[in-house]
Amino acid sequence: MKYPLMRNNILREDLDAVIEHLKKDDPILTNGPYVKAFEEEWSKWLGVKYSVFVNSGSSANLLTMAILKIRHPEGGEVIVPSLTWISDISSVLQNGFTPIFVDTDPYSLAMDSAEVISKITSKTRAVFLTHAQGFDGLTDKLIHHLKLKNIPLIEDVCESHGATHNSQKAGSIGWISNFSFFYAHHMSTIEGGMICTNDPEVYQQLRMLRSHGMVREANDPIVQKAYKEANPDLNPDFIFSFPAYNVRNNEIGGIMGLSQLKRLDNIVKSRTENLIKFIKQLDSDKYRTDFKLEGSSNYAFNLILIKPDVDFVERLMVKMTSSGVEFRRGSAGGGNQTRQPYVKELLPKDFFLSLKETEHIHFFGFYIGNFPDLKDSEIDDICNIVNSVN
Repeated sequence: MKYPLMRNNILREDLDAVIEHLKKDDPILTNGPYVKAFEEEWSKWLGVKYSVFVNSGSSANLLTMAILKIRHPEGGEVIVPSLTWISDISSVLQNGFTPIFVDTDPYSLAMDSAEVISKITSKTRAVFLTHAQGFDGLTDKLIHHLKLKNIPLIEDVCESHGATHNSQKAGSIGWISNFSFFYAHHMSTIEGGMICTNDPEVYQQLRMLRSHGMVREANDPIVQKAYKEANPDLNPDFIFSFPAYNVRNNEIGGIMGLSQLKRLDNIVKSRTENLIKFIKQLDSDKYRTDFKLEGSSNYAFNLILIKPDVDFVERLMVKMTSSGVEFRRGSAGGGNQTRQPYVKELLPKDFFLSLKETEHIHFFGFYIGNFPDLKDSEIDDICNIVNSVN
């Protein structure tokens, strides 16, 4: 494929750092000091107090909803995007909450803020917002309203490392935030994710949830003491606070994260510059070019038709395929999530049709790979390919 969705962003210097560690006599490979160091450096970069490194962005979603479940064992509603990755929705469902789907803002590809506000009820336990594909998904009005109603904001920033809202990094604004370090994202630990918060109680609970719910994983002596005193009949090394699993990462991931974090700001800058070049050359009579660029850290080039045109879409896909341009239809993973089998049966018949913008993107939207080392000539070529379709 001439222009794939992703290129390897793991460099020789990252691998060399791992190799140097492996050369040591009896190197620690499981969760250890490099994981701790990466968490600390990531917290500094993001501007939060606490970060917990896990094995994927999906695990970050799952533990975040587990935290919400601890506070709301009775369940309730979580407002979610209809254009997002499956784990945002499955984590809500698997923790016993009801997802309340919202249509898409065509300018940011995030949830429509006005619709979010309109769907808040006495049953709302949180708003789970995805900063989609590098765009800032927040609005001042939404932030203000959630604070007024005392409703937690949870940020999924898995595709948007370095995006900002009013110069504040996405992921440092809400109650809890999730990041992914999968191979294709802004930076990679091969597989990995991070959960971030300024809430000390959440932090201690996350540390335990990450490791089978074990109390010994809490690093606050007061937390450990409380559990030990309440459970004198148990071995203090094996007190399990919550029903949980092992979603830890390891020292290799920590080393990779520390190495790549040094380049992240430059990666964000390059991706954003590429997006601007791409949009400037797109045929604005055919494709949307009015995206919310302020605060963007672009993940992928968005190619969305202005008007529905089934025949044009077919010709466009044929052209991109024959020209070696890999694409993902629906712009996100699977397009309109409410059309997917895992959730479709939980909703009213044909509910997906009510999500007008998400439906348009599902059928008439694509994304194309954007990487830091993409050359100007390659961007020119991609634009010429898609613009040539009539």
